[in-house]
Amino acid sequence: MHALILTVQVLLLILSLLLILLVLMHKGKGGGISDMFGGGMSASAASSGVAARNLNRITIATAGIWVSLIILLALLMKFGVN
Repeated sequence: MHALILTVQVLLLILSLLLILLVLMHKGKGGGISDMFGGGMSASAASSGVAARNLNRITIATAGIWVSLIILLALLMKFGVN
């Protein structure tokens, strides 16, 4: 049981970092982190509708998996056999 909890914790850490990066890649009112590194090149690439929609889908799917892992970890810690 301890190996399963550790595995879920590691997956949660990886997904947390990935989710932070995905949110920072979104173009907001300020331009996002992509303008910091790419300037004009990323602005033209990020303005395409398909890329923005795919980024939104990936972010939502990652957030859903992240929430599911948190719930699973809570259940494992509460009902897990020691």
